[in-house]
Amino acid sequence: MSSQTKPGARTALRCLPLLLCIAAAIPASADTLAEMQALHRRERAVCTSGNSPQPRVTCLREADAAYQEALHGGLSQAKAETYLRNALRRCLPLPKDERRDCEARMRGQGSTTGDVNSGGIYRELVTREPAAAPPKAPASGPGPG
Repeated sequence: MSSQTKPGARTALRCLPLLLCIAAAIPASADTLAEMQALHRRERAVCTSGNSPQPRVTCLREADAAYQEALHGGLSQAKAETYLRNALRRCLPLPKDERRDCEARMRGQGSTTGDVNSGGIYRELVTREPAAAPPKAPASGPGPG
């Protein structure tokens, strides 16, 4: 009995890593693909409606890039949670009242302009607080006599 590997088996073993990569790129199910396509359509609709804080071209480019990344298994809930955790970590050095506003901006509240290509993302959240009541004037009475 020979301990040599047959030529066909060697070829199959060499192709195994490629096949595993291809399998990883295939969505888990048709339902998952349909969900990704539906999300992509919704994201593009936001871009074309003018409801996105980004310029239309940037918004469409990012929606398409996110869809392509999702098709290849690059986007996941765990990744999104990691990004949020990192964004919230940037707010930690701020004083408590400013930190609360920073965290709200990082969670998507307010408006966002700019992008990485233009040098940065500007997030703005306007919080209206009631004005403090003016101090009461001292009661006027008879002066010292």
